[in-house]
Amino acid sequence: MKLTKRMQAIAKLVNKDEKVIDIGTDHAYVPIYLYLNNITHNITATDISKKVLENTYNNLKKYNLENEIKLIMSDGFENVNDNYDVAIISGMGAHTIIKILSNNTLPNKLIIESNNEHYLIRKYLNEINYKLEKEYVILDNNKYYLIMYYIKGNEVLSKNDLLIGKHNNKEYFDYLIDKYSKLIIKTKNKEYEEYLKLLKEYRNRL
Repeated sequence: MKLTKRMQAIAKLVNKDEKVIDIGTDHAYVPIYLYLNNITHNITATDISKKVLENTYNNLKKYNLENEIKLIMSDGFENVNDNYDVAIISGMGAHTIIKILSNNTLPNKLIIESNNEHYLIRKYLNEINYKLEKEYVILDNNKYYLIMYYIKGNEVLSKNDLLIGKHNNKEYFDYLIDKYSKLIIKTKNKEYEEYLKLLKEYRNRL
């Protein structure tokens, strides 16, 4: 089974035999990949939609995994009772992800891929004592994705750290600089101007 570059990057962050939960699994591509490649066989996949889970179940059947990967209909962790080593939460907006993370039984390791507002994710997880170990920038089908890898732990991050993150991808900085330069022309937004200045400072250090 072949994954997109984004999904491959997510799967690579899972260690051998970790107990994994994939929140908002959609087609369960990552869980299936993890199982078939013997990375881990202890996998749960969830989704809020019954229809999505029915399609997911049919997808599992194609690989004879319908009895191997556990499916749960759940809004985030709401109907999840077990404990896990790692949670994958990807392909959603920041506000939805933060709502999912507002749970008292989060695992020690989180793999997050948000569609937007990465600052809000960093700020929230920093406040609830998760350490941003690394960020990975993936260019997949001409679109940039930012994948965040967190572990439970404390760290002190400035507002600038929260805005920029921990990646050192020059091309992604160039993309953001171009994006916000155009937004400033359209909106005259002062916050965008401050962010653009910060982006350029970090880009020039690389």
